[in-house]
Amino acid sequence: MTITKILNKAIEGDFLCIEEGLMLWENAPLALLMAAAYKRRCMLHPETKVSWIIDRNVNYTNICQSACSFCNFWRSKNHPEACTTQMDDYHAKIRELYALGGRQLLLQGGLHPDLRLGFYTDLFNNLKHHYPDLKLHALGPPEIAHISKLEGINYTECLIALREAGLDSLPGAGAEILVDRVRQKLSPNKCSVDEWLDVMRAAHQLNITSSATMMLGHIETVEERFEHLAAIREVQAQKPENAKGFLSFIPWPYQGEGTILSKREKNLKPLNGSDYIRMIALSRLFLPNIPNIQASWLTVGKAIGQICLHAGANDFGSIMIEENVVSVAGADHKFDAAGIQQAIKEAGFIPIQRNQEFETVNHR
Repeated sequence: MTITKILNKAIEGDFLCIEEGLMLWENAPLALLMAAAYKRRCMLHPETKVSWIIDRNVNYTNICQSACSFCNFWRSKNHPEACTTQMDDYHAKIRELYALGGRQLLLQGGLHPDLRLGFYTDLFNNLKHHYPDLKLHALGPPEIAHISKLEGINYTECLIALREAGLDSLPGAGAEILVDRVRQKLSPNKCSVDEWLDVMRAAHQLNITSSATMMLGHIETVEERFEHLAAIREVQAQKPENAKGFLSFIPWPYQGEGTILSKREKNLKPLNGSDYIRMIALSRLFLPNIPNIQASWLTVGKAIGQICLHAGANDFGSIMIEENVVSVAGADHKFDAAGIQQAIKEAGFIPIQRNQEFETVNHR
């Protein structure tokens, strides 16, 4: 099949196979990919609007037994810098979030060996008691799998308990590359590919909105990137008709400053801007059943992020009031609410503030 025929197939929303994705990656000119992805984007989002959100990333702990080789944030249980966030800290952080017009916590941490389900349900209940309109975009498949194993329960039971305590949506954290060969080298103590996908299947059965992510540009092959895309596309296709499932997909390049992985793998080459734009475009074309594609300005910067808005992305993510994981591995780009809106306008689009459900919210 020719490049033109593959692109036309993708524009119409048909599923591409991995071989077709590879052909586009290897042979399609970037400008042609961008044009096709933008056309597909406009079929789903005909207005020239780009969404963004105010939320705050709060890490409930930095104690983690996963010990991922790409992460500088985790600490062992007995490390002098090990910590668990206390309620006074939550109150201070949430007050600042509210003052800036945000109403959502991206609440994540590590695979703590001792924190059981009751810790999370108590925390969620406490936060919702003090802040009834606060949205908890919390945990992720690795944590759900970990908590479920500690409790001896299945993913559905774990998710129901968390939802009853206040969980609003489930981030796509811990996906990295959904290929077990890669995961065994990056994070052998974290959930497997099947476990990650099964947690998301369970969430979608409960109509818990989720997102999906990809960390690329390390030891994975291009073909494995498309295996990752095909896996989340399949899970999305399996969701109940009334469920939103994966509302967004966020690919971001590996940040390797000072990580064990970068010290171990001497031949790693940082993903360049052109390849990131290419991945954004191919994500839009390869994932016709996931409505929103986010450009990760935090890791690629303003200019590349703006170009991605012309390559299929329709979302610019969060101003990230607080971010502690990729920032300690080299990501140092910053935005406030005015800055992110200005960046969107400069790219030729209308900024629209949203919530996690991609509903428009009023500016405060």
